[in-house]
Amino acid sequence: MIAAPLPVDENARLATLRVLQVLDTNPEERFDRITRMVRRLFQVPIALVSLIDADRQWFKSAQGLDLRETPRDISFCGHAIMSDDLLIVPDASADARFADNPLVTGDLHLRFYAGCPVRAPSGHRLGTLCLIDRSARGFDPDDQATLRDLAYMVEQQFAALYMAMVDELTGLANRRGFESQAGHVLALCLRNRWPATLLYFDLDRFKSINDRYGHAEGDWALKSFAEILRYCLRASDVIARPGGDEFVVLLSGTETANQEPALARVRQQVDALNLRAQRGYALDFSVGSAAMAADRPLTLEELMQQADAAMYANKQARRRMG
Repeated sequence: MIAAPLPVDENARLATLRVLQVLDTNPEERFDRITRMVRRLFQVPIALVSLIDADRQWFKSAQGLDLRETPRDISFCGHAIMSDDLLIVPDASADARFADNPLVTGDLHLRFYAGCPVRAPSGHRLGTLCLIDRSARGFDPDDQATLRDLAYMVEQQFAALYMAMVDELTGLANRRGFESQAGHVLALCLRNRWPATLLYFDLDRFKSINDRYGHAEGDWALKSFAEILRYCLRASDVIARPGGDEFVVLLSGTETANQEPALARVRQQVDALNLRAQRGYALDFSVGSAAMAADRPLTLEELMQQADAAMYANKQARRRMG
């Protein structure tokens, strides 16, 4: 068995998947309708909308299969998201990548697989619309075109979720997406008596960048800072741009003292960007934090207010220092 490699955009892809807040949600008719159509059109026993998480594939819709997830390293869909092309496996038992895969040798008896990647509007491939048969078979060009059309219908449903939860410019969560995702994470911290820290960032002198260099340059600054946050922080951290030149991050299981290494990484990357980019100005930021101890619960709103106030105090102090 040959496990699929990781896509080059894996971190951003997983971040997009988490922002959509679709993993581990209940079945929905808008997706089930499509997988029922796949079974009927192609006369196959199994049709899935599969999403590839960090270490599993999880099924948003599953027709003809009782499982809700399988390990990622045995998934066919992990291979399918490596390109925009269809992955077609006429006979898995004769394919070196899959011949000894437990999905092939076990009770599922998978023989034929056809999967079309489904993408977020950002272009990241989140998973697939796929069909499975227990007998080897062919898949002609008309079949392939039909599967692509149906996968586009799945993409439209994800696009609706994406537009509601994601900041279009940076690809981070927007305010609504952050409140939803951070609310779930904070509830998990409370339930397990974990600490949490919220960081509130504000880009310094951002208005002057827009005024002097234009809004396209301002957009570059926002996107660059978003990429730095994504690069420096953990995949489990909730990162968002709630609006304007402000960014927020919820660090779960992190006490206040442990935020310093993360902030140091962000500072180092911002300094490196300024040295490398030479845009005529220095990108810089102010930051404030608020913490919730394991034995002192706070609401998300309280954390936001405290971190915002701390950020403002940090900005004022930086201005006094020149």
